[in-house]
Amino acid sequence: MLAGLLDASHLMPLELLPEQAAEHARAAGFSQVLIYLGDLQRRWLRLLTGKGLDAGQGAGGEEGELSMDGTLAGRACQFGRIVPGPPVAPGPGNAGARHWWVPLLNGAERLGVLRVTTVVDDERAQEDMSRLASLVALIVHSKHSSSDSFARLTRTGPMNIAAEMQWHLMPPHSYADGRVVISASMEPAYQTSGDAFDYSTAGDVVHLAIFDAMGHDTAAGLSANLAMATCRNTRRQGADLVEITERIEEALIEQYGYRRYVTGIQADLDTSTGVLSWVNRGHHPPILIRGNRGHTTLSCRPAHPMGTGLGLKVTVCQEQLQPGDRIVLYTDGITEARTAGGTEFGLEHFTDFILRHHADGLPVPETLRRLTRAVLDHHDGRLQDDATILLCEWLGPASEATVQAADHIGIPTPRSSRTGHGAGPRPVHG
Repeated sequence: MLAGLLDASHLMPLELLPEQAAEHARAAGFSQVLIYLGDLQRRWLRLLTGKGLDAGQGAGGEEGELSMDGTLAGRACQFGRIVPGPPVAPGPGNAGARHWWVPLLNGAERLGVLRVTTVVDDERAQEDMSRLASLVALIVHSKHSSSDSFARLTRTGPMNIAAEMQWHLMPPHSYADGRVVISASMEPAYQTSGDAFDYSTAGDVVHLAIFDAMGHDTAAGLSANLAMATCRNTRRQGADLVEITERIEEALIEQYGYRRYVTGIQADLDTSTGVLSWVNRGHHPPILIRGNRGHTTLSCRPAHPMGTGLGLKVTVCQEQLQPGDRIVLYTDGITEARTAGGTEFGLEHFTDFILRHHADGLPVPETLRRLTRAVLDHHDGRLQDDATILLCEWLGPASEATVQAADHIGIPTPRSSRTGHGAGPRPVHG
């Protein structure tokens, strides 16, 4: 199954993936395989039909769009676990068959789910489902950047030009390894302008960045793009945090004079020691969440926003983290989102939401998805400003944290990393 699909994938357009996946899956006893991909805001799961232009019904009349909330498919995607469905209605050759919902995970990134139909119900079948889903996810990830069909399928509305630029530049929503779990969100997803987030790894160091450009127009998006590109270019030449922000300021002034500016945080987390270093360029300070005991605002004398040329000293501040600490970077659209009556979402509500859902044992990406939904609902779905969150949890310096990372984000781990457990995601019955 896997060898055949892998061989076919190299010269396969995305539109042929549903047909090829279903064909090769029959070698493992799977009578039907459907691919559902999550939309940009992770509210819907949309059927990849092969036409690739919309979420129309499948050839067998299958639903073209499933809600992420309140469905078995959504539960599998939210928690990163296989979810068994009810038995399939009896028909020729499918006596005793049932559907299984299997998460499509590219690392920690939730791409969607597979619906696998089979009469086999044992540990080996679930391992095969998990491995098939892993390969399908890798194929989707490898082809999505060159596929307009993918973009059309995973969008539920028109996107402005600034958002088109931003999403093309952003890293995936989620990342995890044995040291950190990172998850990010940006709204309004289709109408964003000047917000951006970034993260990267180099050896023991994890770099985190968030930007908020002046204005709410395409020029704000251009400013944020320029700041992001300059950050990456300077960072990859080995520059420190202060120099990164100085180069961003120079680039903005060269391009716009003093007419445009960008606020932001640049941070480095040494995962071998847990030391967080950061600089603040006119932005909201980071938040530290420790356990379930509340939050602390990390103070650091801010320098001027990048692009204003005010000449204030740029200070590097440090904080010693403990394993399990979460660092939250955000833009003002999160805390300043208001109801029609003028009530702000607020910093306390923001942090309490994270604490409460973390205590419920939700994976970090799912906590952030629900938080973003709560902010939008607070504002009746129409934000007046960009609202971006970047959350990083440090798990500790030990490599054994890989299993802990998997639990935090709801992804499977190999057989060798879980003594006494089989490979593949553990089923969630619901």
